[in-house]
Amino acid sequence: MPRASTESGADVPGGRLDTQVIVVGAGPVGLLLAGELRLGGAHVVVLERRTAPTTESRASTLHARTMEILDSRGLWDGLPDPPNDLRGHFAGIPLDLSLPGSRPGQWKVPQFDTERLLGRWAAGLGADIRRGHEVRAVTDTGGYVETEAVGDGGPVLVRADYLVACDGEDSTVRHLVGADFPGHDARRELLRADVEGIEVSDRRFERLPDGLAIAARRADGVTRVMVHEHGAPAADRDGAPAFGEIAQAWKRVTGEDISGGTPVWVNAFGDAARQLARYRHGRVLFAGDAAHRQMPIGGQALNLGLQDAFNLGWKLAAEVTGRAHPELLDSYHDERHTIGRRVLSAIEAQALLLLGGPEVEPLRSLVTELIGHEDVRAHLAATISGLDIRYDVGGPAHPLVGARLPWTPLAASTPASTSGGATSTDALRSGRGLLLGPGGDPNLDPVLGPLLSGRGIPFATPAPSAPGTEGAGWTLVRPDGHVVWANPSGRPPEEGLTEALNRWFGPA
Repeated sequence: MPRASTESGADVPGGRLDTQVIVVGAGPVGLLLAGELRLGGAHVVVLERRTAPTTESRASTLHARTMEILDSRGLWDGLPDPPNDLRGHFAGIPLDLSLPGSRPGQWKVPQFDTERLLGRWAAGLGADIRRGHEVRAVTDTGGYVETEAVGDGGPVLVRADYLVACDGEDSTVRHLVGADFPGHDARRELLRADVEGIEVSDRRFERLPDGLAIAARRADGVTRVMVHEHGAPAADRDGAPAFGEIAQAWKRVTGEDISGGTPVWVNAFGDAARQLARYRHGRVLFAGDAAHRQMPIGGQALNLGLQDAFNLGWKLAAEVTGRAHPELLDSYHDERHTIGRRVLSAIEAQALLLLGGPEVEPLRSLVTELIGHEDVRAHLAATISGLDIRYDVGGPAHPLVGARLPWTPLAASTPASTSGGATSTDALRSGRGLLLGPGGDPNLDPVLGPLLSGRGIPFATPAPSAPGTEGAGWTLVRPDGHVVWANPSGRPPEEGLTEALNRWFGPA
């Protein structure tokens, strides 16, 4: 059982701050997690080493599943859609990302905009975000976790039921707790810079005799360049490369001189591949790059981390507020470690094809030919977009069980006060899950009513012939949008529902 925590950020005797969850790191992953925790009723303090949000573009691609996630929390309401491109790639080989769903393709959103969006949402829900606080110590007593951070005002001690490390690939928390992080370090790398004042043609994965060159000019006039020299190993450097190093490599590969430009941001990323053996260490959990390190090919690293946070947030909130099934929190590792391992494997395959020299050309030709087959294209597009994720949730054998609920229009008769809107995306905004079924309020049913009592799960009726739900009859959806139980029409709607409700939503 969780211990009794005071209000988030409240002072307690001894000069300590007490809360229910500490999140370390206020990047996109930490901020999405903080918002999800607040939506689930948990008190949360976010500790961030930086004194201000990032101004660097960093990761700038959001994939279809991530956009669906943000939509299901209403984060794009009133905002213009970001630029979208249905053209993706697999190891630099063009790949059409068109798939059924509400947000196909890849959406271009600079990381500072993603952080601003998520930070405003989390703070609006009551997350206590404390910048300029660097974590120095973490102690898991078994009954609670205690963190010492240093801020402008000196040391700060924060005690909570759980701590989640979202502090990036060089995670301080991971080092402090000595978590096993198997895998390998970078062997090859891409040098990357955002540069003002240069004129080079846009390139999409141009393979030249001496290396790989990529260039894309943004609407603000800044050009992102990336370059890899065939055969060049990852450098052993402390920190980011100098812009001069990037300009020289660019000239050797392309013959073009960009040294007169002004660098806005420079960095290098390699083909390292590591993953925590366990995403949970007692009362300390990990999400995002703190849990896995991979080459950010096609923006998959950020999307993988955001989807970690979305899986964990509602589960941890249920745990600390005393509503969770005893095994609910452990399902975070079980589900996300499996997905992470699969994504890292696919990224390693892409890195071999992308950074390899002439020796990989026959294999690239073969992959290009295979992508021309629709089944292969759709499979790779779904893998990259995150739309093929299916968790092992038990439950009945049904095409929907374990998968995300397809975007589903709701019947016009569905009361807005119950569903929250006209689609399944709108109905999930409460963060409490969703029950779809035939018309009529199941809370008034003599059998279903007692099962649903006290859980506050919204109910909605799909519109006639809603795509993807044919034959489901009754469908129970977790707060993260994944189906955990489906019951075809004509069978008793309570069959199996009690077990699913207890496992994923806790006792009534």
